[in-house]
Amino acid sequence: MPDDSTAPKRILSGAQPTGQLHLGNYLGAVRNWVSEQRQYDSYFCVVDLHALTVPQEAAELRAATRRTAALYLACGIDPERSTVFVQSHVPAHTELTWLFNCLTPINWLERMIQFKEKAIKLGEEVGIGLFDYPVLQAADILLYEPHLVPVGEDQRQHLELTRDIARRFNDRYGESLRVPEVLIRKEGARVMSLQDGNSKMSKSDPSDLSRLNLLDAPDKLRDKIKRAKSDAVMGLQFDPARPECTNLLTIYQLLSGESPEAVEARFADAGFGRFKPILADLVIEYLRPIRERYDAIAGESGYLEGILREGALRASKVAGLTLERIRARMGLLPPF
Repeated sequence: MPDDSTAPKRILSGAQPTGQLHLGNYLGAVRNWVSEQRQYDSYFCVVDLHALTVPQEAAELRAATRRTAALYLACGIDPERSTVFVQSHVPAHTELTWLFNCLTPINWLERMIQFKEKAIKLGEEVGIGLFDYPVLQAADILLYEPHLVPVGEDQRQHLELTRDIARRFNDRYGESLRVPEVLIRKEGARVMSLQDGNSKMSKSDPSDLSRLNLLDAPDKLRDKIKRAKSDAVMGLQFDPARPECTNLLTIYQLLSGESPEAVEARFADAGFGRFKPILADLVIEYLRPIRERYDAIAGESGYLEGILREGALRASKVAGLTLERIRARMGLLPPF
């Protein structure tokens, strides 16, 4: 493991190119990536290989991969500061997955809760890739030897597996891999569904009405907020017994920057009929710069491809050094 005590700490994050990035993704993750790229040596990956763990339509996957990468940039990821790349453009990810497969006990993977949940939904469509997903994720992370990996609470188990794999490798082959720290954020990490205040806003929800996509047109955003589930109680407040009310107020509070107390005071005597149009106006204006930057990026021929090409080269350089060290430790001959 190289001595980089004087270098900036490295951070790695990524998202699957399935569905569209939505407001929950932005507030819970991407907004933090943007602010932290000035502090960390940052790597942001579009994890298209992970998307293949469930059936995908090829043309849509290609389009979604481009869309997700363009949205990273539109949201404020600076390719001059950060490395933006597509997972499948760096072959080291798949090679290291195989090496880690030969190291990881199968019973570690059998404990993964997300596999069990998704396997039930997929039935006979479930493949080995879905079972092996956490090992690929471990390879993604450990290739870049990040100090911190920011994730939602639902990914904690996978990150703990990554740490276990790194420790197992170090125990067997000598101290070689950094064991990354898991960074679980609290504020803004759980924006909930517009149709169910007890469920997280999700790209995989069958109902598009459940989420506010970053690229939704203003009229669509307004309609979704108008149709968002609410209750019949007059006066709005943050109340666990009123999950939909709490969620809509949380979105307003996060976008406006006001304190929860100030938001409650502002809408203490309001009903949803007055509040929802105000929230819609705020969401539309908040997302307008992202949509405009996205349109500019998508409309400039060759720009996105150039960013991803340069990102893959930079990522491959770092990943290649790690993979070379791991191969040597495991006894593989160096390639000619």
